[in-house]
Amino acid sequence: MRRTPLELAAIATAAVPGLSPTAAAYSPDDDADFDSALLLDAEGKRWRVRSPRHPEASTRLETEFMVLRAFAPAIRAELPFHVPTIAGTVRQGALTTFVYAHLQGSMLSIDELSAGSPALAKEVGAALAAIHDLPLTLVTNADLPSYSANEFRQRKLNELDQAATTGKIPATLLRRWEHALEDVALWRFNPSVVHGDLHEDNLMVQDDAVTALTGWTDLRIGDPADDFAWLVASNEASFVESVLSHYTQARREIPDAHLLRRSALLAEFALAQYLVKAMAAGHQSMTAEAESMLQALADDIDEQARRDEEAAQAAEDEAAENEAAQHEANHLGAADSRADKPAVSVAAIPDAEESGGSEESGPGTTSHDDTSTAAISVVSVTPLHAAERS
Repeated sequence: MRRTPLELAAIATAAVPGLSPTAAAYSPDDDADFDSALLLDAEGKRWRVRSPRHPEASTRLETEFMVLRAFAPAIRAELPFHVPTIAGTVRQGALTTFVYAHLQGSMLSIDELSAGSPALAKEVGAALAAIHDLPLTLVTNADLPSYSANEFRQRKLNELDQAATTGKIPATLLRRWEHALEDVALWRFNPSVVHGDLHEDNLMVQDDAVTALTGWTDLRIGDPADDFAWLVASNEASFVESVLSHYTQARREIPDAHLLRRSALLAEFALAQYLVKAMAAGHQSMTAEAESMLQALADDIDEQARRDEEAAQAAEDEAAENEAAQHEANHLGAADSRADKPAVSVAAIPDAEESGGSEESGPGTTSHDDTSTAAISVVSVTPLHAAERS
């Protein structure tokens, strides 16, 4: 059963001795995993409460606790944003609720971020670069997951097999994802530290600046594309391109060329993971929602494939028409050339006296051997197929 903000405020007083909340409000979070609230105390300070809804979510919060402890003061000082500080915890049965000191800034939707200033896009790109440039030892010393590029790809293949067993993934998507995961060249990247659960709700923004990043429950070494997947939801391509450009400039190493392609794939595949998670939890409404989103995605992909096929066919038809028109023009040009010349060379008949009565034609008789037109080369136009356009 979901806890209300007032119930979370009461729990927080047990986690932080002396805390006296005077107001409480809902805080956006992963609703399937956590109940969250923002609190205001008598001194005007703000706090955030995250209470897990099941044991797996509680384990994630305990992992985040270890992660945040690994952010030593020297590492925190180098980051262009703040990371949370845990003020207290309280255990209730198998679940542990965490209370955090509030961080400045507010959460913006992906549409609000996309409509922001160029300075905000630069801030987002710089924040992503700072995460991915963190020392790998931050993860390895905390005994957190670490994956090579091939291990990461194989892990996704295993997850795809698991999702396929549900029988609820449209065939279009299964084929699309399997083909992409088998393209080894697409998965050549240098593993880096990744946030692992980055989305707009974990991004704190104030005055066109990224003030803090929260939700460090899935820190690991893996694919940097994981942290870009949430950007795919933006309808502003210019925003995504600007973020990537500033990210590339800020990184210590050049990102791989397939970063955004993998990000789009991972964003799609997240729907399958959501379905598997919903079915495992026996959550019928979440399962129905996941099925609906997967079918909508499959329909969009099928529609785009149909449009690409029609465009390719139209290009082929146009090329054939152009070739036929050129051939006809060449044919008419040849006919006109022949029409401009007399079919037979005609010479004046000499007087009998001048010819001397000879019936043979003289050396001045016009020859009509050169009546052929010059050869014309015809260029065959190859249509641009949909696959090549993409």
